[in-house]
Amino acid sequence: MTITSPHLGSPSSDWTDARLLYALEEVVETELNRHLKVAKDWMPHEYVPWSDARNFPGIFEDGEAWDKEQSKVTELGRIALVVNLLTEDNLPSYHHEIASLFGRDGAWGTWVHRWTAEEGRHGIVMRDYLLASRAVDPDKLEAFRMQHMSEGFESDNRHSMLHSVAYVAFQELATRVSHRNTGHQSGDPVCDRMLARIATDENLHMVFYRNLLKAAFELAPDLTMQAVRDVIVQFRMPGHGMPGFERAAAQMAIGEVYNMRIHHDDVLMPVLRHLKVLEIDGLGPEGLKAQEELGLYMGGLDAEASKFDEKLAARKARMAARAAAV
Repeated sequence: MTITSPHLGSPSSDWTDARLLYALEEVVETELNRHLKVAKDWMPHEYVPWSDARNFPGIFEDGEAWDKEQSKVTELGRIALVVNLLTEDNLPSYHHEIASLFGRDGAWGTWVHRWTAEEGRHGIVMRDYLLASRAVDPDKLEAFRMQHMSEGFESDNRHSMLHSVAYVAFQELATRVSHRNTGHQSGDPVCDRMLARIATDENLHMVFYRNLLKAAFELAPDLTMQAVRDVIVQFRMPGHGMPGFERAAAQMAIGEVYNMRIHHDDVLMPVLRHLKVLEIDGLGPEGLKAQEELGLYMGGLDAEASKFDEKLAARKARMAARAAAV
């Protein structure tokens, strides 16, 4: 991809957040209209196995305490489902962050509210599924939710509109991949179908932000390149502050729900390839430096992912040998 009209005649220093928001408003409106045409409304309650539900202890005399054996999902599925749901639970904070940054008026505001409404379905259907199917301990789930939400959430990229757009372009795809792989590893076809439906929404959200990021490259290529570099190098999932996240993330990595190789191959590279980020011409000194640093980082990440792949393969071989010896 060749970009030969950097900044539309404006130097990088002239691009404030306010100017970028205004300049991208028409793109947001176009993408919003496209999204509304392709997005399909769906009913969360239709994906929940209500016939499996029964009362928990509390105000009901026939309440039955939760037990792990009641769950149809695998241990890995249960871990990933809790991480995914707690991430969705922080929607009020996410809404506050993007509404404060993008505004509540015009096409930006319409998108912010539509996105929030669609994301709200995800938390609704996941919690209803988990409780109706008794997939997780409901008391621990609620305790985790209270702790996680009470600590609040601050985006690493709240300082910059461009950084925020770059982050969500990758993060929405990361969420899609995490949900989809969780479904595959859950061991429950009902769960798999539910998470596939959620993943479809997340993919549409990624496309919206990816196309917005493309427009940002055309407007301010140097600044956008720097934002993409910063976001990728410092990338963290939005649920990083939840209780037990590090241990859960490690288990999800080993279980191939989300790990370094998946992050490189299925999240970062698809967006970078689609936008041809590492091939953009016409950059100024700072943009070119960011592009080179991004290329080096991606090469290093790929090498680290290969080391992880080798360790994971060795672990699988040891486990297979132990199983064969029994």
